[in-house]
Amino acid sequence: MKFSERLDKLAPYPFVEISRIIAEKRAAGADVVTFGIGDPDIPTPQPIIDRLLAASEVPANHRYPETDGLPELRRAMAYWYQNRFGVKLDPDTEVLPLIGAKEGIGHAALCFLDPGDVALVPDPAYPVYGVGTMFAGAESHVMPLYQKNGWLPELDSIPADVARAAKVMWLNYPNNPTSAVATDEDFSSAIAYCRDNEIALLHDAAYSEVGYDGYRAGSFLQVAGSSEIGLEFHSLSKTYNMTGWRIGMAVGNAEMIKALFQIKANLDSGIPQAVQEMAMEALTGPQDCVAENVATYKWRRDRVIQALTKMGLQVEVPRASLYVWAPVPEGYKSAEFAARLLEDIDIVVTPGSSYGQYGEGYIRLSLTTPNEQVEKGCQRLETWRIPPPNGG
Repeated sequence: MKFSERLDKLAPYPFVEISRIIAEKRAAGADVVTFGIGDPDIPTPQPIIDRLLAASEVPANHRYPETDGLPELRRAMAYWYQNRFGVKLDPDTEVLPLIGAKEGIGHAALCFLDPGDVALVPDPAYPVYGVGTMFAGAESHVMPLYQKNGWLPELDSIPADVARAAKVMWLNYPNNPTSAVATDEDFSSAIAYCRDNEIALLHDAAYSEVGYDGYRAGSFLQVAGSSEIGLEFHSLSKTYNMTGWRIGMAVGNAEMIKALFQIKANLDSGIPQAVQEMAMEALTGPQDCVAENVATYKWRRDRVIQALTKMGLQVEVPRASLYVWAPVPEGYKSAEFAARLLEDIDIVVTPGSSYGQYGEGYIRLSLTTPNEQVEKGCQRLETWRIPPPNGG
């Protein structure tokens, strides 16, 4: 049996591999502490669950949903954007519910890219931007992100011929994996660049609601010109601890929303309507859970930073997101250092190289682990003597 060539281009998805390693270690009796996958351990708030339970009893919710979601859900999403960012959206033309942001991000490439086209993809980055590009038969041009530049793309470094061929640019702030944030001026520069080069600007804003020490991320749709050339992808996963329910949204330019709807209408059957009702409750109900989540993640952030600093690592304190992005000790590769942590003290982290070649030299630690596990892991880190690289 012969499979498609695109399968040969796919590296193992890093989080599937992490889950496999954790399962193997635990099966062997290891007490593994994982800082690997960004999957909130905090339960979905009870009022949202109660809405699901009630909605599941409604016979109409047992049938196929519509791809573009219930009108009430689109209105709830528009309401949330207006309330949170002051961004006014037409729920009928500028809002599209998604089966999680990842689904919409993956499908977006099919809207804008043909074989031979180019997508401008940051590196390090969430792998789906590049994978979606490959599935569309297009090529990724890497925009390196460097610490010296605040983990922002250097638009002036993109060759002119690449800019002419590019059809899409991906941005993600607050950033995964680096936790970097962007200003309105940063977004304005990207919008101007994309407008001048006729590039669709796609912004992944999944971590906007996780901010520390008074920081609150903005939406790039607040910036002038964004709605002319852009979409923003958002998710209820991190905001309301709903990763398992799979619901997100794309908002912005009406023509781009229509294109994404056309792709989705041919490939999926929409979000279960009981889950849509959960989302309505989350978006329009009390928002206390958001601040409570952030307070929990802040304690974890501070504890992890304390432990890494005690190890001798020079770590930037993140202002947002669920991650700490830490440099590995001199002489180590990121995968090698992650392997030593797992081998020596049963701690799982994600190698920076999993996010691209420019993630080399770093590891990512997720804060979505229960407090007692965070404390256990930090104590192990603080008492571990880092061995010389390569067994030297």
